[in-house]
Parts: sequence; structure tokens; C-alpha cells
Amino acid sequence: MTQTESQTKAAPVKTYGHLIGGQETVPQGAPTFQSHSSGKLSDVLAAFPEADRDTVRQACQVARAAFPRWKATPAPVRGEIIGNIGRAIAREKETLSRLLSREMGKTLKEARGDVQEAVDTCAFFQSEGRRLYGQTVPSEMPNKELKTYRRPLGVVGMVTAGNFPVAVPSWKIIPALLTGNTVVWKPSEDAPLTSYAFAKLLEEAGVPDGVLNVVFGGGKDAAGQFLVEMLDEKLVQKIAFTGSTEVGRWIGEVAGRNLTHPTLELGGKNPLVVMRDADIDNAVQGALWAAYGTGGQRCTSAGNIIVDAPVYDEFKDKLLAAMQNIRIGNPVEHDDVLYGPFINERFFRSWDAHYAWGEEDGATLLYGGGRITPENKPAGFQGDPEAAFYGWPTLWEGVKPGMKLFQNEVFGPTVNLVKVDGFDEAIAAANAVDYGLSSAIYTNDRTWANRFQEEIEAGMTSINNSTTGAEAHMPFGGTKGSGNGTRESGVWVLDSYTYWHGVNDDVSGKLQLAQMDTEYAQPREAFSVGGLTPGAQEAEGV
Repeated sequence: MTQTESQTKAAPVKTYGHLIGGQETVPQGAPTFQSHSSGKLSDVLAAFPEADRDTVRQACQVARAAFPRWKATPAPVRGEIIGNIGRAIAREKETLSRLLSREMGKTLKEARGDVQEAVDTCAFFQSEGRRLYGQTVPSEMPNKELKTYRRPLGVVGMVTAGNFPVAVPSWKIIPALLTGNTVVWKPSEDAPLTSYAFAKLLEEAGVPDGVLNVVFGGGKDAAGQFLVEMLDEKLVQKIAFTGSTEVGRWIGEVAGRNLTHPTLELGGKNPLVVMRDADIDNAVQGALWAAYGTGGQRCTSAGNIIVDAPVYDEFKDKLLAAMQNIRIGNPVEHDDVLYGPFINERFFRSWDAHYAWGEEDGATLLYGGGRITPENKPAGFQGDPEAAFYGWPTLWEGVKPGMKLFQNEVFGPTVNLVKVDGFDEAIAAANAVDYGLSSAIYTNDRTWANRFQEEIEAGMTSINNSTTGAEAHMPFGGTKGSGNGTRESGVWVLDSYTYWHGVNDDVSGKLQLAQMDTEYAQPREAFSVGGLTPGAQEAEGV
């Protein structure tokens, strides 16, 4: 062991605090939890306090107190601060990406994309500060003007997942701040140090104290649940959530009784269809990335690969051949891997249970072997498999609609092959799940492509591309069990963080009653064109 390694091992773990009202706080006696590198669990990055209900309540009260001043800040000025955020993140992109990769376990290439998404989001919304347009509408009464304005909702509580610890929070936080809301954010306990760094960059950029507040901790019976329940105390006006469909349904119930509309970005069991005329090599590359990128730990990962019968065997053989070359390992130590570890042990245990589903369903395991160990590892694995939780790339066939393996999100490096005959069977299989987030079809037939985008039950569709991937100016979200119709990103997200305010401005000096005092034009006596040429209609047989 070198002296540097010894010093690193002996270094005490630093505890970071909640960020509330511009102050970093560690409540006395609060329990703490540690952030570990997902790729090397012995690598402890930092410790954070668990927020109790009182701490979450305090953060919401501080955000509420900061709201009037932030709301009154001119939108173009708020937009300039958003621009500052983007420049600060861009400056720190490489170091933030490396921290993200180390803490969460995705490859450095993907981590850079995660961070770049936040930069792009800031670039887009900086200008929206000068485009929060309302409308002027003609009135039916004289000397009266009708106008509409976007207004912020108030305090927004946000709960985000750990698989995209910079991109997804930016989708929520940036437009919420731009439109004049204040925020209490509970980031994932799986990536708290990355989240802390992200929040500190927002502070640097000029976000005023109290406008963005961060509380750390878990979800159920912890900080995340407490934040949602602040709706009942009227300290929060909206919840924005990324996570499981089960939790999303509960949030919908809490929001419903408070007559608020949450933003819910939930799970997926995304279909990738390969038709008989597809470019098979291209489809294999898209399927490989959609199924196994980020170790399948994305809500947009492909769950069912639906293959047209005439090309089924060719596609299967080429996909299996490509799978033999997948490289897996700790991305911090190996920069050429396709995917790294499970984010945490809980995700691994949940994924590992799906092998029993396959046996119960009668599906055929073509490739896979559960947890990667020294005695059980694919040829492409690199490093120490016991340092974290790694899973074999897994492929099933003989999977059909109705099977548990077909219907349920697995959230790991697993995908099913589903054999169909023709487009009608393909679209029926694609829609035969309770989710509707992302989708893809590989075909060169424009009729099939057009039918797919019209008939698929999903919020997003790719044609000749993967189920995964998002751009900052496109709407992101799903239908059915994948969401409640709200959208992240682009101009569409503005509706999630504002309400429309209609204003009647009457300068007539008297009471004018619409519909009752309106002077409607009266039609004159009916005019008959046939009267211009008497007898013409009879001659023509009219």
C-alpha cells in the first residue's frame, strides 16, 4: 500500500448538511447515512443527515417565505440566473461527471451526457425568461381589455431518482425556478454528493437564499414521504416526482385530495419492434443499447423486443453474438465498459427475483446467470465482481403477453424476445402492457412507421432508433402506468409549474355584463340569389 493510499483510507468521512435558506445544517442528534461508490462499495464518499419531518417542514416554510420576492423578480432576470447556472455546470462538467460516475456507477460517457443535459436545459430556459408569453384577447364589450398571464404555483416539492442525478433534477428545478416558484428538493439517497454539488453550483449562479432548498434522506417513512405530506399542511403547492408507478399512485392520491396536479414520471416496460424489412444490424445495435445501457436501470430501457417472424432467427443470433462482447465493470477503473454495477443492493435483489418469474412463466433463458461472481462471470467482465453488485446481461425468449416477465418492469440488464407475425401482431404486443413511456420500431416501410406512431400507446416513439435518449427541447413523459400526462422538458413543461390567470380590464366607467349587455349584430332581410334571374331555377330543374 502506498502512502497516498494509506492517507486516503485513513481520511475521515466528511458529513455534509441539508441546504436550507442558504445555510448548511446538520441537526443535532440526527441520524446519518453514507454515500458509497456503486462500483466499489468500500469507497465511502461522504455522509449526510436524515431529514425528519420537522426538518422538511422547516425547509418548506423557508421556501414559502422566499416565494413572494422570487415571484416578483422579473422573469428575464430569473432567466439570466438560469444562464449563470448553465455556465457554472459547463465549467465543472468533467469533475461533476467523474463524481457522478463514481457515486452512481454509470459510464463516464453516459455521465457526461447526464451533465450536458442540464447544460442544455439551462440554455433553453434562459431565453424562456423573455418568452413567458400571455395573450391579449379581444373583448365583446367596448372599452375593455382581456389579458392572460402565467403565474407560478408557489412551493414545489421534488423527489428524484438516482439513475440520472443531474439531468432529471434539472428538468424539474430549472423550469420551476424560471417560472417563479421556490423549491424543496429531496434527491436520491443513492447519489447525495452529486446532488449536493449540483445544488451548490445553483447557489453560486445567484439563486437567492431560500429559493432552492435541499433535504437529504430516504423515501418511505422518511424525507421523501414527509415532503409529499406537506401538501396536507398547505406548505407545498405541487409535487414533482420521478420513480416507481406504485409510489406515483400514492402521490396522486395525496395530491388529489389537495386538488393539486403532480408531475409524475414513472416506470416503463418499453417495446422495441423489429419488422421484417428492418436493417437488422442497426436494430441489434439499438436493442443492445436500449436493453443494457446503464445496466438496464433506466425507465426508458427496452423491456420487450418484439421481432417479426421472418427475421426472428437472424436477429436473435446477431443479438446473442453481440452480447458475447459486452464489457462490464467499474467505470471508474475501466473506461471501455458498456455498463457498470447496480446502483444499490436493493435494485439488485429486485432484479434477481425476475429469474424465478421466467421459470414460472415457462420462458427460455438464452443468456444470463444472475449475479456476477469470481466463479460466475461473462468473458467481458473486468475487475473485482465482489466489490459491488453486478448482473449478467440476460436474454429470454418464448415470452408472451400475459406473462409476468412480459408485463412487469425489471429495472436491470434483462430483455425479452417476443416473436410475432406481421405488423398487427407487433402493435398488439407492444400495447399489451400497463405502461406507456417509450417505444421504438425498426422498419423502412413508411406505412408501418406511420401506423406505429399513430397506434402505439406511449408518450415517446423512435423510428429506427433506441427507446432511450432525450433532448432538452422535446417533451418527456408517458401515459397509462408511466405517468399522468404531464411532461418534462421543452415549452410543454411550463404548464406543469404555472397556472393561467385571466384578467378583465374595464375602462368604460360603468358596469358591463358580458352576454347580457353585449350588442350583437342583427341580420338583415334574407337575400335570395335566385331572385336575380327569375325562372332560372325552374329551367335548370332546381
